[in-house]
Amino acid sequence: MRASRLVTLLLLLQNRGRMTAQQLAEELEVSVRTVYRDVEALGAAGIPLYGAAGHAGGYRLVDGYRTRLTGLTANEAQAAFLAALPGTAADLGLGEALATAQLKLRAALPVELREHAGRIQERFLLDAPGWYGDADRTPHLAAVAAAVWARRAVLLRYRRWRAPEEIERRVEPYGLVLKAGRWYLVADGPSGIRTYRVDQIIELHALDEQFVVPDGFDLSAHWNSYLTDFRARLHTGEALVRLTPKGARRLGVTPAGDGWTETRVPIESIDHAHGEFLRLGTDIEVIAPAELRDRIAETVRTLATRYEG
Repeated sequence: MRASRLVTLLLLLQNRGRMTAQQLAEELEVSVRTVYRDVEALGAAGIPLYGAAGHAGGYRLVDGYRTRLTGLTANEAQAAFLAALPGTAADLGLGEALATAQLKLRAALPVELREHAGRIQERFLLDAPGWYGDADRTPHLAAVAAAVWARRAVLLRYRRWRAPEEIERRVEPYGLVLKAGRWYLVADGPSGIRTYRVDQIIELHALDEQFVVPDGFDLSAHWNSYLTDFRARLHTGEALVRLTPKGARRLGVTPAGDGWTETRVPIESIDHAHGEFLRLGTDIEVIAPAELRDRIAETVRTLATRYEG
């Protein structure tokens, strides 16, 4: 633990230049007294650093000195690939590893590239979750991720939307996917490769059984195939509608001009289309199917009666 902290202290000074004992203590989450002891230890080990008192004081490395201690551990290398997703590394239990990996990566870069990397972090941010709705609670995410890394089978109790609502299943976790702020587990089980929402896992127990992923399995290719199949199953019908230019743009349809646009759009079901089309208000008119048109007309009549007077 102390050796890791000494390396981190050294990399902080190499990346940032002069830092006070208080600043180092805050970064390392230790006391100032501990920083003093660590600095003494680095000096005794031959690291050329010096301290200066006063308002402009602090610790810094001798100009020109660069450490070669930039090798990444396995956890740090894994975390580095998640650096673009805020909170992701922490969710997977790799938050500390990510911070150390970023320090090491920056220490290995030339000065001009280190400054460029810093500007990117200051000016660009990727926030994956959507606006409406809190992030899913995923208490078992770290355990799932550990099983994925270790290629270890798990026994999970899972809540699904159809009966029976709760199932218990032994699966072999092939990979994790983060889609629109929600985590999905791709795993092989009794019914073949299936996708499970991690926030719907009720219990999870890691088993002392390792597995081998079949040759040729590609997580990205599998996920893209899954999405294609999901969309095909999702839109099983269609509706004939008329749209204002505003309604066409909101529905992702190219307007025919300044007037109404008549088009056919895929729908998942009458119930789903009913809710989605009502969101468009007066910018849409449903022509067919008749059942959907009647449902929307009845809803409009109910709302008009409710709000009269």
